[in-house]
Amino acid sequence: MKKFNRVITILVFAFLYIPMIVLAIASFNSGLDVANFKSFTLSQYANLFKDDTLLKLLRNSVLIAVLSSLVATVFGTVAAVGIHSMKGRLRKAVMTMTDIPMTNPDIVTGVALALLFAFTGTMLKINSILGFWTLLIAHITFNFPYVILNVMPKLQQMDPDLEEAALDLGCTPFQAFTKVVIHEIMPGIISGALMAFTMSLDDFVISYFVTGSGFITLPVEIYNYTKKPIQPKIYALFTLMFTVILILMVIMNLLQAKSEADRNGRQVQRRARA
Repeated sequence: MKKFNRVITILVFAFLYIPMIVLAIASFNSGLDVANFKSFTLSQYANLFKDDTLLKLLRNSVLIAVLSSLVATVFGTVAAVGIHSMKGRLRKAVMTMTDIPMTNPDIVTGVALALLFAFTGTMLKINSILGFWTLLIAHITFNFPYVILNVMPKLQQMDPDLEEAALDLGCTPFQAFTKVVIHEIMPGIISGALMAFTMSLDDFVISYFVTGSGFITLPVEIYNYTKKPIQPKIYALFTLMFTVILILMVIMNLLQAKSEADRNGRQVQRRARA
């Protein structure tokens, strides 16, 4: 049975990563045909960094991803602490409401936000309300639950006696929060921020409905590229984006593993002292 499970796992990973490997190989191909590798070249990457339009779109995507992840991380962390302090059915109800945006289809969320912004624009008598701010608000909205999802487990794992000890030693509630609680849940905060950044960076569906002509992100523009033969420099761009996201995911997993190891180490020390 173990052998069968290993084979299935290998097949699943092959199915997931072989397309990305093919894409990476194509980005170093001097030819235009993906199935025919002519020779190794870096010209596609050189052409990419010479394309001011693509670089501008990439900057737009990174800007939105950074700002939305920062705002979502701050508010998501505060919300997670508030939810953690709730009890019983209220806590379950709030967590259920928090999970709904993550399970809701992106196209439904995108259309709903577009209608909301259109209604707001009508009320404020703004003809072209869709743009940078609507895009930023939309990204903060769908990033918010992911931060809560990452911070909540760390709050549950934290020893509640630590905060009480800080208060007994003279800390104010704010000092206990900033010096003790934040320190204990920092791996969850960082993981939430990284996940929010990656979700925002490659979002297309929601962005498509809430962006305007004055501010367009890279995934939305790439959709137009798929309607005609894709230029090889796009392969290079996709490869770079995949590499960045892969690195961020590895960092997030390492942080989670380190946090788990530290927590187990503290538990062993407490047992030894007891």
